[in-house]
Amino acid sequence: QVQLVESGGGLVQAGGSLRLSCVASGGGLRINTMGWYRQAPGNQRELVATMTFGGTTNYIDSVKGRFTISRDNVKNTAYLQMNSLKAEDTAVYYCKAATYFFDYWGQGTQVTVSS
Repeated sequence: QVQLVESGGGLVQAGGSLRLSCVASGGGLRINTMGWYRQAPGNQRELVATMTFGGTTNYIDSVKGRFTISRDNVKNTAYLQMNSLKAEDTAVYYCKAATYFFDYWGQGTQVTVSS
């Protein structure tokens, strides 16, 4: 069983920056892909960015050039650096870790961008 703990959310003005962290523990299996998803009120959860164990990244178009995902495979930690934040980035951000057998989710961290 893998546990994920996210941190770094908060309230920021438009144009500001935040850095989210996600620490994975337990399970004993290699985490293949770590990713960040978000869900705004009334919307479905959507993928924001993912990164494979080997470093391949994927982003939704709306965050390209503004967000950067990174990870430390030794520490089993993923990060999401969010710059030039916009009001439409407001959502609960969830970390996801994919092992060979199962996917695991964190509890979410709120990001609120005031315009």
